[in-house]
Amino acid sequence: MLENFFLLVFLGLGGSAVAGSVKVINQGNEALVERLGSYNKKLEPGLNFVVPFVDKIVYQGTIREKVLDIPPQKCITRDNVGIEVDAVVYWRIVDMEKAWYKVEDLQSAMVNLVLTQIRSEMGQLELDETFTARAQINELLLRDLDVATDPWGVKVTRVELRDIIPSQAVRESMELQMSAERRRRAAILNSEGEREAAVNSARGKAEAQILDAEARQKSVILQAEAEQKALILKAQAERQQQVLKAQAIAESADIIAQKIDANHTTHQALEVLFALGYLDMGSIIGKSDSSKVMFIDPRTIPATLEGIRSIVGNNQDSTNG
Repeated sequence: MLENFFLLVFLGLGGSAVAGSVKVINQGNEALVERLGSYNKKLEPGLNFVVPFVDKIVYQGTIREKVLDIPPQKCITRDNVGIEVDAVVYWRIVDMEKAWYKVEDLQSAMVNLVLTQIRSEMGQLELDETFTARAQINELLLRDLDVATDPWGVKVTRVELRDIIPSQAVRESMELQMSAERRRRAAILNSEGEREAAVNSARGKAEAQILDAEARQKSVILQAEAEQKALILKAQAERQQQVLKAQAIAESADIIAQKIDANHTTHQALEVLFALGYLDMGSIIGKSDSSKVMFIDPRTIPATLEGIRSIVGNNQDSTNG
C-alpha cells in the first residue's frame, strides 16, 4: 500500500516536471531564462524546453513596435518664453537581454530620457523657431534618443511633437502681434493696389494722348497731302487749259492769216475782231478779284480802233511786199 502511494507521487511529480519543461512562446514575443540565478538563454517564438526546477523564465515581452505617450512638459525657450510640449515616441526592443539587464523599468527610463531631450532641444530655439522648425526638431530628437537608448537594446523609430502650447500671456501677445501684422499687410496691399491703379490710370491717359496726337498728326498729313494733290491737279488743269487755249489761238491765227492772204478785204473784219477782243479783255479784267473798278473813256475807242487798223495795215503791206 505504501509503495503504491510513493509510485503515484513519483508519477505526479514526473508529469508535473515534464509539463513544466515545455514552454510555448507566441509570435512577436521573446523570453529570458535564468538557470540557478544567472542568465542562460533566450526563448524564441514557438516550442521550447527548459529544465524543471532549475531553469526559470524571468522576463517575457514583445519585440513589436510600441508607442510611448509623453505627457505635456514645461520648457523654456532661448528667448525665455514658457511653453508646454508633448510628444509621441515609436520604439521597439531589438535586444531583449539588454532591455532586461541593462536598465530597470525600461519604460520609465524612456519617458525621462525623452523629456530631458525635449527640454534640451527647446532651450536652444526661440519661440518662433519652435513652430517653423518642427520637422528639424523631430529629426534631432530621433537621432539623440536612438543613440542614447542603444545600450538598452532599444531602437527608436520615430518621434513626433504633437502640441507646442505657449502660456496664456504669450498667446495673447502673439494674437495682438498677428492682428497688427495682418493690418500691416492689409495696408500694404491697399497702398499697392492704389499705386497700381494710379499707374494704370496715368499710363492709360498717356497712351490716349499719344494716340490722339498720332491721329491729329496723321490727319494733318493727310489733309496736307490732299491739298497738295488738289493744287497739283488744279495747276495741271490750268496748264492744260492754257495749252488748249494757246493751241486754239494759234489755229485761229493761222486761219485768219490764210483768209487775209486769200482776200485782201478781210482786214476790215480783222479790225472788228481786234476791237471786240479788246473789249472782251476789259470785261475779264473787271471780273478779276484784284480789280474793283475799271474806267474806260468811250472817246478813246475810235483812236484805239484806228491804231489797230494801222497795225493790221502795216502787217498787210509787209505781207504783200
